[in-house]
Amino acid sequence: MSSAAPPVPVTVVGVGADGWAGLTAGARSALTSAEVLIGGPRQLDLLPRADCAGLRVAWPSPLRPAVPKLMAEHAGRRIAVLASGDPMFYGIGRALSEELGPDALRVLPHPSSVSYACARLGWPVEDTEVVTVVGRPVARLAAVLHERRRILVLSAGAPTPDEIAALLRERGFGPSRMRVLEQLGSEREDAYEGTAHDWDHAPGDPLNVVAVDCRRDPAAPVPRLGATPGLPDTAYEHDGQLTKRHVRAATLCALAPAPGELLWDIGGGSGSIGIEWMRTHPSCRAVAVERVPERAGRITRNAHALGVPGLRVVVGAAPDALAGLPAPDAVFIGGGLTAPGLLDAAWAALAPGGRLVVNTVTLESEAVLADRYRRHGGELVKLAVAHAVPVGGFTGWRQAMPVTQWSVTKTQGDRE
Repeated sequence: MSSAAPPVPVTVVGVGADGWAGLTAGARSALTSAEVLIGGPRQLDLLPRADCAGLRVAWPSPLRPAVPKLMAEHAGRRIAVLASGDPMFYGIGRALSEELGPDALRVLPHPSSVSYACARLGWPVEDTEVVTVVGRPVARLAAVLHERRRILVLSAGAPTPDEIAALLRERGFGPSRMRVLEQLGSEREDAYEGTAHDWDHAPGDPLNVVAVDCRRDPAAPVPRLGATPGLPDTAYEHDGQLTKRHVRAATLCALAPAPGELLWDIGGGSGSIGIEWMRTHPSCRAVAVERVPERAGRITRNAHALGVPGLRVVVGAAPDALAGLPAPDAVFIGGGLTAPGLLDAAWAALAPGGRLVVNTVTLESEAVLADRYRRHGGELVKLAVAHAVPVGGFTGWRQAMPVTQWSVTKTQGDRE
């Protein structure tokens, strides 16, 4: 932990749009007895001053770096922190738990906006996808767009519904039904709806949740995207430097992404490996290393279009560009294998249990992989794909350049 836990537990109180009237007796008691009340201006304004006499402290911006400082300043006093709805659901509860430790907190949750929205819509919570765009790009929504999927978007403010409608149209989901639910749980609760295709509502209340009932336009020029690796090649903007669909699917299978893991995608090209790694789970992270600035820009555009704007792009040549990067759980090398020191640097960065996957099409690089296979084991395979193409009035096979792939998991006994 970055700061010591205070001797008096910090009480974290979830507050709904209904304010003081919607709080339980226990939550009210915690707030009336608090010596320090910390929260956003909107939440602090919901508390009656006659009942809550504690010192009021508004969170500064940026919020996260201020947490240890404020906790240290008021250590030993009865602190109550205000949160919107459920503090542990995309709320301040996470930062406080990580900073102080869960034993230093007493959390009193309120129904979240997701619970309220699902209750109004008749949607089962467990079957509803939730995406937050609070402090995050709306582009994240693109990763979860699938026919008949129900999505709740935690809005960043009044402009968010318009931004969502524009993204849905751009990604071929114009027929999707959108419902904006404002001030959920309060006396001012309101709702309005329409389709993304004809969305023309003026911006409303900044406190809103957007419900999207996904419907894809079958005539949309954007290709249909599935939930597994191996997206159509046409989903990417590229200049030919693209790991093709079938080889890409086999490569992601060998990399075996798991929630929370970090990938180094070295020789990013169009970014397809890092992008599809991140699409496997919202918590997966990736760093794409690309030496050509034009291609690096293309990776960023592809990442936004395909719903993973959090993909980090490093412009530079490996292995030098790898210095200072966070340690990876897996490394993919799709280009530049013969660069001096690259393979050694990638191998050294992996802890035991880390995976390395390398693809190549040249004899020189293949010789390097054969040598490493002899030293470290793993699996060495050749992937060959042929596509049916017209041959005069008939159909024949056109063979793509075969790809040699080495995949290996580092063990405790492996030397650098």
